[in-house]
Amino acid sequence: DLEIEQLKTLKKVVKHFENGLPLKDLAQIMEILSLCAEKMNEQEVFTEPLCELIKLCGLPFQKKKSSDEVSYSVAVSKSIAQLGYLMRVPSSQVRIQICKCIISFYNVELPRKLLAGYQPTSANYKIQMAEIGGLAEILVLSLAFVENQLTEKLWVLKVLQHLSSSGVNCRLMMKAQAASRLCLYLNGADPSGQLVFYSSEILWNLLENTSKEEFVNQLSSLECVHALKEMFVDLLMHGFRNYDRQLRNDLLVIATLLAENPAAPMIESGFTKLLIALATFMEVKIPNSLVKGLKLTYCYEDFELKKLLFNLIGVLSKDPRALSLFVLTLQLLSENGVMPALLHYVKPNQKPGFHDWSAAQYEELQLHAIAVLASVAPPLVDKYMSCQANTLLLVFLEWCICQAPFFGQGNSFHGTGGRGNKLAQMRYSLRVLRSVVSLYDDAVNLNLCDQGAISQLLDILKYAANKSKEKEDAILLEIEADTLFLLSALCENDVHRKELFSYEGVDVLIPFIQMDPKKLDSGLGHNRLLFTALDCLWSCVIGCYVAEDRFLEKQGILLLLDLLALKQKKLCNIILGILAEFCENPKTILYINTWQGAQDQTASNLLIQLWRQEECELGVKRDQYGRIVDVKRPIASQFQKQQEIIPAPANYPSFAILEISENIRAKLYSLLCKLGFENLSGLSAKDFVTLAIIQRYIDFKVGEVWSELCAELKEEFRPVVLDEEALKVISEVPENTGRTLAALQTEVLESLHHQEVQEEKKAYTKIQAIHKQRELVNKSWENFLARTSNYEALKKAKRLQEKLIEASRCKSKTQNEAVHSTDIKGLGTTV
Repeated sequence: DLEIEQLKTLKKVVKHFENGLPLKDLAQIMEILSLCAEKMNEQEVFTEPLCELIKLCGLPFQKKKSSDEVSYSVAVSKSIAQLGYLMRVPSSQVRIQICKCIISFYNVELPRKLLAGYQPTSANYKIQMAEIGGLAEILVLSLAFVENQLTEKLWVLKVLQHLSSSGVNCRLMMKAQAASRLCLYLNGADPSGQLVFYSSEILWNLLENTSKEEFVNQLSSLECVHALKEMFVDLLMHGFRNYDRQLRNDLLVIATLLAENPAAPMIESGFTKLLIALATFMEVKIPNSLVKGLKLTYCYEDFELKKLLFNLIGVLSKDPRALSLFVLTLQLLSENGVMPALLHYVKPNQKPGFHDWSAAQYEELQLHAIAVLASVAPPLVDKYMSCQANTLLLVFLEWCICQAPFFGQGNSFHGTGGRGNKLAQMRYSLRVLRSVVSLYDDAVNLNLCDQGAISQLLDILKYAANKSKEKEDAILLEIEADTLFLLSALCENDVHRKELFSYEGVDVLIPFIQMDPKKLDSGLGHNRLLFTALDCLWSCVIGCYVAEDRFLEKQGILLLLDLLALKQKKLCNIILGILAEFCENPKTILYINTWQGAQDQTASNLLIQLWRQEECELGVKRDQYGRIVDVKRPIASQFQKQQEIIPAPANYPSFAILEISENIRAKLYSLLCKLGFENLSGLSAKDFVTLAIIQRYIDFKVGEVWSELCAELKEEFRPVVLDEEALKVISEVPENTGRTLAALQTEVLESLHHQEVQEEKKAYTKIQAIHKQRELVNKSWENFLARTSNYEALKKAKRLQEKLIEASRCKSKTQNEAVHSTDIKGLGTTV
């Protein structure tokens, strides 16, 4: 009779709490649930009351005070987790009721009548407590109990679909290996299709809300890849609904993520080969049993499939960590006609390639294919050359700049900036050429040059430059930069190609070097464009006297010095290198010496200022006049002094040598050597002091190397007496040079100071002479006024004049000497 009484009591409990469980009683209710679950193992009569109690847990919990939600949060989270543990009860009715209860967390229905003095908890309270209690992880683990019960499994998956809308729950599910478990359900037996639907939905939520790396790692087992492949093939061959095609595309996205992971057995499972064959079978008619009988429609889902397949090829063409797998992948790409399939789209876009694609869709596929070609071409360069890809691309680029009417849609990601023009096609075609030319393969570059690529690229550059005058944007700047890079790569180290470039190229190149410095920080890409222009100048002009002379005639050296005067560190290094190379041409020195910057600044003064700026950044010690402070290490930077001497192999450069390439001092020294250290104009006293240091740069650098050598020798062993004496003498040389130079700098400063004093005295003497002359003029004017206004003063002046005349006469009189009067008769003027 005890069991009957217990059942009656359970019914009373259910009746009492039919409007919701109070938070304070929830822990006791869960204890009752556990006891009922234990009873069910012996007597099934407890199933019904257990389900009724579980159903009560689906109603909103009741609270007396607002603070109850926080106060009872630990107990509530444990209680909800306990619901998940009850999934071990071997009863389909109980399991389904638990799933319904949890789903009701997301579809809250208020009871018809509330308990007196209570109010329902907030709508999201149970969802938050489920997250805290780890319910999602427990339910994923409970899938092991329902492996062979389809109905129960579908209910659990339905619950997990609701739970996976939260990032917290997704992370908990991943702890229980949810991704790999659900992937294996994709091709499970289920006539209704709900198993695939729920599994794919949860997988997608896991991908969006958790770490991509962890998601991919869980799916990288051979069983999961096989399951994905079988489901994908089934949907591909037999899926005719829009939903089937959408699910197929979703699975392809997951397969693409797996392809990025070298640990995933995509090749071993045959999935990679299938996807590559599927990507190319419409363009290249290669007999392949994998796609035999397959026909794609031209609906939107199949259009998306085509784009996803192109994207997959781009992913496969990238070099992963496992080199052996990459070789196999390249073999599959080559055997399945990927190169000719992509090149199929490199042709003038006069009409759609397949009559069922719309113009906008075909353009999007075309641009996507060319973009992928830029990734595929470098690893498959032999196949690229055998397909005459260079010829196709050059013909296509010729069409891009011709006047043939074409109205690009510009709707897609790759079509950005291409609406109503062919700029998108030009942009991605140049990217393909850039990717293969970057290999510096002689056969590829020779093939391009033999087909007149240099002349054609110059035409493209002029076309883009003219377009930029109308409206400058990032797309045009990228086209210009890529074209300049291509010219640089093709002409480098080949004088004949440089001569071909020089006829038109120098004139085209000059405007890029004349760029307004304010544009460098615009963010559109002017910075990159200027650097590629300077690189093009270095590669296409320097080393060819015809091109160099043309550049000099166009005042190019003066433009470079104007850029150098901006003193931007990122520009200084490359410009100084170009100028140093240009100085091999004797005509260059004259142009450098004639340059004048702001406030009549000379080139030598600019170079010395850059030297001081560089030394300031390096932390080299100098006094207020620029003189040497540390005579032992006069040009050592602060960082260099902090380095410890570590013995290294003979073929490994020391820090003193490495330091040369890390700053611009060596280039400045080289340039000033070309200009000469004598007769430099426009220099101040401080400039002469700095110039003395620059002149001794190579001596000090040699001294640093010897200093490192001596330190390394002492670390390894003790030299013999004669060697030690020799090293001592050698190590004293730079110090003596530093002392001599410091004395010379002081002497120069004193000499210049004395010269300034003398010049100052001359200036004061000149000022005094001017003042004295002014006084004499003023006195003469006062005398003149006195004579014209005062008769007595006039008579006095007349007497003085006569006296002076008389005094000037010779005292000894000669015979028959004529005497001339100095008076003018009848003179009426007072002057």
